[in-house]
Amino acid sequence: MNIHEYQAKEILNQYGVAVPEGIAAFTVEEAVAAAEKMKAAGSTLFVLKAQIHAGGRGKGRTKKSGAKGVMLCKTVEEVRKGAEDLLGDVLVTIQTGEEGKQVQRLYVTDGVDIAKEFYVGVTLDRAKGQNVIMVSTEGGVEIEKVAEETPEKIVKEWVEPGQELYPAQARRLAFALGLSGGALKQAVKFIQTLYKAYEATDASIFEINPLVLTPDEQIMALDAKINFDDNALYRHPEIQKLRDLTEENPFEVEAGKYNLNYIKLDGNVGCMVNGAGLAMATMDIIKLAGGEPANFLDVGGTANVETVKNGFRIILGDPNVKAILINIFGGIVRCDRVAGGVIEAVKDPEIAEKVKGVPIIVRLQGTNAEEAKDLIDNSGLDVISAVLLKEAAEEVTKAIAS
Repeated sequence: MNIHEYQAKEILNQYGVAVPEGIAAFTVEEAVAAAEKMKAAGSTLFVLKAQIHAGGRGKGRTKKSGAKGVMLCKTVEEVRKGAEDLLGDVLVTIQTGEEGKQVQRLYVTDGVDIAKEFYVGVTLDRAKGQNVIMVSTEGGVEIEKVAEETPEKIVKEWVEPGQELYPAQARRLAFALGLSGGALKQAVKFIQTLYKAYEATDASIFEINPLVLTPDEQIMALDAKINFDDNALYRHPEIQKLRDLTEENPFEVEAGKYNLNYIKLDGNVGCMVNGAGLAMATMDIIKLAGGEPANFLDVGGTANVETVKNGFRIILGDPNVKAILINIFGGIVRCDRVAGGVIEAVKDPEIAEKVKGVPIIVRLQGTNAEEAKDLIDNSGLDVISAVLLKEAAEEVTKAIAS
């Protein structure tokens, strides 16, 4: 689960990680009030930030006003003008693509004097099965670009599962940033506290870019990106409340209501499969057949009537879908029961109306596969049955070519 920058900084602050003062705003007047409050507290410079689930905001521009996603404002009136330009407009960044994302939230933060910029991130190194803390002197730059062009500028420390980040490791990372004296001590404390927050929240990534050193040797997170492990959210109801559904794909949100594992893609062939591995293989089949998968959809081990109906509703909500491939392995659930579920689902008036003109290929293999094929073939419905993967691929090829 992703969250906004202002939410990430609130979490960091709760764990004692140093961040600049900031206030979230949902309207122009709230942004102005935030700036006035910060001015009364001594702020003389403000940074106005668009809050969307995408990076590259500082270089991004809105479609209508052409405003930057991150603005430096010297006065409260500049904050007002910036808020008017950003709110409701669509911000396009390197990560959003041309469609961009609508700005519905803002973040007014205190302007910070910067002596140096760095990068620090914490995530899981799946290859080693250990958490890894990464730092770089190339702060403010996309870390992917640094990794590709100058990988030697990224220094890493790994942490064994169940163990803490040792002070010596934090010191090595701080030394790698070229720090000394008070700044070094601040950086060691920052890195240790950041890792504790990462562990405590069951996060999948903590990314601070840039991490800044101020002229008075303070270390703080100028920007923050946090993602959480969805599988651990049940332990953190307070984090679940931070979810912003408007930032997520509506198809994926709808699928989540029915406990379906769905990811929208850009293709033309809808997939309905049981099991993640089979779903990946099915997408390969579609590619080999000359099509492009429109989604990843794993219905799990119980592909019953309701599951299939809901799967159809989600898939058919995508106007790009020109054909549907249902690929089920009958292990936990018998193929004939799945076939019955498909038949009942397609006969449902709501589904029947939506599938008109959309070829449906059903490939069932496993327990009672032959019985399932007979059920499909004798159903009287415009549904094509297949047993072998090759047959399914050939039918997909025909469907997308017609």
